[in-house]
Parts: sequence; C-alpha cells; structure tokens
Amino acid sequence: MESHEPQGLLIGGESVTTARVAEVRSPYDGALAGRACLAGAAEIERAIVSGMDGAIAMRAMPRHARRRILRALADGLRGGRESFARTIALEAGKPIVQARGEVDRAVVTFELAADEALRVGGELLPLDLEPRAEGYLATVHRMPLGLIAGISPFNFPLNLVAHKVAPALAAGNALVLKPASRTPLSALRLGHLALEAGAPPGALNVVPADRETGERIVADPRFRMLTFTGSAAVGWPMKARAGAKKKVVLELGGNAAAIVEPDADLDWAADRCASGGFFYAGQSCISVQRILVHADVFENFRARLLARVGRLKTGDPLDESTDVGPVIDEENATRVVAWIEEARASGARVLAGGGRKGSLVEPAVLENAPLRSRVVCEEAFGPVVVLAAYTDFDAALAAVNDSAFGLQAGLFTHDLRRVYRALEVLEVGGLVVGDVPTFRTDNYPYGGVKDSGAGREGVRYAIDEMTELRALVINTRK
Repeated sequence: MESHEPQGLLIGGESVTTARVAEVRSPYDGALAGRACLAGAAEIERAIVSGMDGAIAMRAMPRHARRRILRALADGLRGGRESFARTIALEAGKPIVQARGEVDRAVVTFELAADEALRVGGELLPLDLEPRAEGYLATVHRMPLGLIAGISPFNFPLNLVAHKVAPALAAGNALVLKPASRTPLSALRLGHLALEAGAPPGALNVVPADRETGERIVADPRFRMLTFTGSAAVGWPMKARAGAKKKVVLELGGNAAAIVEPDADLDWAADRCASGGFFYAGQSCISVQRILVHADVFENFRARLLARVGRLKTGDPLDESTDVGPVIDEENATRVVAWIEEARASGARVLAGGGRKGSLVEPAVLENAPLRSRVVCEEAFGPVVVLAAYTDFDAALAAVNDSAFGLQAGLFTHDLRRVYRALEVLEVGGLVVGDVPTFRTDNYPYGGVKDSGAGREGVRYAIDEMTELRALVINTRK
C-alpha cells in the first residue's frame, strides 16, 4: 500500500515539510496516489542558496566520482523498477507496462550520463596559422555553467526528469528542479535516490510548487540556465521572462506527421502508427497525430490501421492488459472530444472512437479533417489521429511543413531518393525513416524547430547546452 504521508521538498540533502500540501490523485479513478509538500517563496530561496553551494561541490568533483554517482543512480532505478513504475502509473495514469518501459529508459539515460561524465573535455587547438602566432597553442575546455533551473512535465515524470538531472550532474552542475504539479512523486523519489547514490547536498534540489511560486526560478538571475519541457504556450513566454543573460533550452510541443509511401510495408506501418498514435493516450509531443498516406494504398492502410486500433484495450493503467489509459484529467478529456466533434461538424469522418467516460477517451481515427481544424493544426495531446490521402510526394512534404510545429516526422519508404528529399525539405528536428515520429532513444540530439523549441536534449547534446567553452592560450616559447 502506498504511503500517503506528505513527501517533503528535497533541499540541501534534507526533507523539508511545509504547511501547504497537494494531493496527487490518479487520473483514472481519482484514487489518492500520494501527497507532496509545496514550496513557498522561502523554500525556493533556500533551494537556490543550497544549489549554489551544490554547484561549487559538483564543479570540484572529479569525473570518476560523477560517474560513480550516476552509475549508482542507474542501479538504484533498476533495483526499484517495479516500485517506480507503480508510482508513475498511479500519478500519471500511464499503463503499467509503459511505465516499466519509462523506468528502463531512465536507467539508460543515467548510464549514458555516467559514460559521458568521463568525456566532458575539450580539444587541443594549434594557433600557428600566421607568423605572429608561431609557438602558441590553445586548449579549449568545457566548463560547467553552475546552477541550472529545470521544469519538467507530467507525461514522462521520471525519464524527462532524468534528461535534466543526468546531464547536469555529468557536466558538474547543480540543478533546482520543479516537477509537474500533477506528478511530483517520481521526481521526489529520484531526488532521494541521488542522495543515496552519493550526490552532494544541494546538487539536486526538488521543489514542487504552484506555477506562481515556480516563476521565481524562471526569473532569478542566479541561475545560469533554464531547461523547460512543456507546451509552446507556456515555454515561449517563459523564455522571455527568463532574462537575456540566461541560457534557455525549450523542448515544446508538436503535431507530428507520418508519411506512408506505396512501397511501405503496410502491416508494419499500421502497427507502428497505432502504437505511436495511442501510446500513453497520445500524450507525447511526438505522438503520431497526422498520417499522410499515398492514394494508391490509402484504403489498404486504413483497413489495417482500424483493425489494430480496434484491438487496443482502454482502461485501468494498473491492469497489465491495458494499452490506452486516461488522459491526465477530465478537463483535457473533454477538450479532446470537443476537438473531435468540431472536426466532425466541419466535414471530417470519425472512423473509430471518440467517446469519453471520465478521463478515458476511446482511441479516435478521423479522415479528411479540414486543414484548419484544431485536430490537424494544433497539438491534440490526446488519443486521436487524422488520416489524409495524397498523390504527390512533394505535396505531402509541404503538408507536413504546414504546421507551426517542427519536432519530428516519420516516413515509411524504402526509396532513398525520397528519404533524402524529405531530409532536405522537412522543417523538423528529426526525421525517422521506417518508423513513426514517436520513436526516440535517449542518446541522439532531440528537439525541434519553429514553435517546437530551442536547443537539444539527448545526454551528450544536453551536456553541450549545460557547459560553456573556455580557452587557455599558451606561449610555448617564453
């Protein structure tokens, strides 16, 4: 049975209780998943001061010690896999099988960071490009920024926290983390696990807070960097409030598209689009939302997709057989259904799903939704995909680009000419060939263009964002 004693904030290696306590409830049935203390202005200030001390300790720590901490974190997650997965399922409503997969990915994220901790270095740069610089050389070093602010989302309450914590520690920084208010429990547990792994007090402070209080870490000039994952509507204004001198990395939303060419394996493409569209009820910024299918294979693909969607089981996230659990709350479930009905009223055909019971939304497949309908041009962040036919490949690429977002796209084809054409034309941060845009591993550079963000995640690339270059010039002749 889960403990419902309030979990304290993690500040300076101590659990700090406050008078304000938030109840964390399951999106599925409202059951109490846990309780978490909320930070006020005084606790945020205390976390910042502690983080500044933590940054000094982390900067002085040798690389092998950082690696040891990160490896111990990975081992701790591996050992607590089932417990962490259950916490994720309860607080986020993520089906338990998918929650275990998130824990597994977080293990890999920390293992990658442990390896990268030894590689944070620099380069030797000869300077004798002209006579006056003969005898001079430079060494270029990657130095930790210092104190970093992190704000994480609800949809991956462990692994997207790991993508901020792991590279920050690997690079020798300290982090003050504000987890999503709906899902703070996994982050708090991870913070205590970091302490057990040997992280210095203050290296990682975890401070659940309401948005108004959390705003203090956005604007505070003592942070050298802000890393935020969430919606574009929140992220871009946050960047403006962060101040011109602070580095800001944003991983924001999308309405990802997949293109299915006539030479594609239609069974594979349908399997992957059903998975990519409805994994975690579509609550991923790279969830498949638009599927563009060549007219020659449209009907065949549609039949295969509908058959697979029809086999998805919607229900209790703690049930091992559940494929699609609830969206994060009933308000968002109502919104998703309203968008579906809006598209239907404008001429779209609803081929499957679209019903709602509480926060559960039946996986929905729409056909020929108007281009300006919200299910097409905005981020649905729910279990809905939209099918459309095309006849010209370049027109399909233009349709993918007809979006304010540009995170990832998928392309099902075996024609390398099409692949390279898509690579040249598509305005996205990543192109996935032979699979859906929902595919991601934790080591490659992940991020978007246009409204989808700025900067990159993926452990090594996040380390680049979390460090700054410093040159040492040496006159070897004097």
